[in-house]
Amino acid sequence: MSNVMGLKAKLGLDVFKEDKEFHIRIKAGKEKDIRLKNTVLVCPAGLYSENDNGEIIIGVDGCLECGTCLLVCGPEVLEWHYPSGGAGVQFRFG
Repeated sequence: MSNVMGLKAKLGLDVFKEDKEFHIRIKAGKEKDIRLKNTVLVCPAGLYSENDNGEIIIGVDGCLECGTCLLVCGPEVLEWHYPSGGAGVQFRFG
């Protein structure tokens, strides 16, 4: 039997500390932007989803702070900054 941990098990060891406000915001009027729709596919934490109105919404729990969404969307669609010191993800690496 292998002692190798899978990705989900490793991510489950990480700790997420809340900040005063979430560090990613979808800019007003951009909820249906095609670039934002691509984040549903590429976000490694699975934070983005499409609601019944075809708008993309973002969940705040479990962000890895990788910046993939910002690379896909650009600053025209997202406001993105790192959480303040002591907040955000703390990797435990299992």
